[in-house]
Amino acid sequence: MTAQRRRARPGRPVVLAASVVGAVTLAVGSGFAASPGTARAADPPAPAPAPTTVPAGPAVPASPAVPAPTAAPTPPAARGTPVPVRAVRPFGAFLDSGPSGVAHMAQLSRWLGGTELKVAHTYLPGGSWQDIEGPPGFLDVWAHWRRGKADRTLVLNVPMQERNEEDVPDDQVRLLLRQAAGGAFDQHFRTLAERLVELGVPDTVIVLGWEMNGITYTHRCGPDPAAWKAYWNRIVATMRSVPGQKFRFDFTPSRGRDAVPWTECYPGDDTVDVIGMDSYDQPSGLSFDEQVKEPYGLQQHVDFAKAHGKPISYPEWGLFRNGDNAEYMRRMLAWIDEHRPLYNTLTDYCPHGVWQCSANPRASLVYRTALYGLTQPPAPTPAPVSPPPPAALPEPAPATGPPAVCSPLSLGDWAEHWLDRQPCAGFDWWSRTR
Repeated sequence: MTAQRRRARPGRPVVLAASVVGAVTLAVGSGFAASPGTARAADPPAPAPAPTTVPAGPAVPASPAVPAPTAAPTPPAARGTPVPVRAVRPFGAFLDSGPSGVAHMAQLSRWLGGTELKVAHTYLPGGSWQDIEGPPGFLDVWAHWRRGKADRTLVLNVPMQERNEEDVPDDQVRLLLRQAAGGAFDQHFRTLAERLVELGVPDTVIVLGWEMNGITYTHRCGPDPAAWKAYWNRIVATMRSVPGQKFRFDFTPSRGRDAVPWTECYPGDDTVDVIGMDSYDQPSGLSFDEQVKEPYGLQQHVDFAKAHGKPISYPEWGLFRNGDNAEYMRRMLAWIDEHRPLYNTLTDYCPHGVWQCSANPRASLVYRTALYGLTQPPAPTPAPVSPPPPAALPEPAPATGPPAVCSPLSLGDWAEHWLDRQPCAGFDWWSRTR
């Protein structure tokens, strides 16, 4: 990012005073069209104010109080009625780098009416090479969560240089990149790969050297793009050489041109599995349509990935320079639905988030309503009821007249089950099924 676009980073703890927000009565805008004939559900109410201290870095913060809904709608499954199964793209949220990030995932899921987060996202610290190798014990809780279910994904941001947020000047970055391209740091990434395999998470998505097109990180590309690409390729080759690995490598610039065009940093199709983009609501005054159409923006990202035959992702996205922007939240959720990324993870701390940050009640309502209760399992289908066998009839007496007439067995009527849905003001619950 340029200096004007830099935001609070996960590696830099930030404490922001959260505004005290009253009950939200603003209805969600009608940005989506319902499918014909589908029923609609009530919007979940606005979340309660979040804690004033917001976790934003690898240090483990105190767990925030779970923002409880004031009168959350009862999911239909809880009322004994069947619920149509809706496919939801794998998603998660960055909630903290440390163990509390895993704990917060279950709390966020409850706030979303039981919708299950399938993606866990954390960052390795970048202060030292020991950090980048995976500090002892740091990855254990994340690996444990990933192993819990086969359909889960662990996303791990991996710095490419130590002292990664220490404002190392360009000439030093250039020298480091050239040393790295020659193999000076290969062993650190081999150690990380071996650690991930040993922990039973060999299929981790590695977001390597993220936002390389900006100026924030020591692993930035701008000082020497050729050396940067050669270094990326060495890291990938080194990690893929470890037996048992199944890593996927995610090339993730920030949206827009930033310090250099991110296309100049692309290292090649052989070493990139996913083409991601970190996309926040910025700079100030930029509409969502402009975020789509700008050079190196959302549309170019989608087109570039398609041209290279790669899936897309959004490892970081959320609010920023334009405050509590419900329109951005609606449009970004719709964009994600339309373009079907491999995964997306919202950055959930102030000023970007919607659960741990009470400063964004309108966007919070949009996000919560759109994702509320989507993975509730359907009620079990009743087994077909067979009619009871007819009662045994006595042996007929010798026929002396017309035969007896038997009445047909009465089975009764089946009760019809109807979905008990209620409309929400201005928003179609089922609009995102398409």
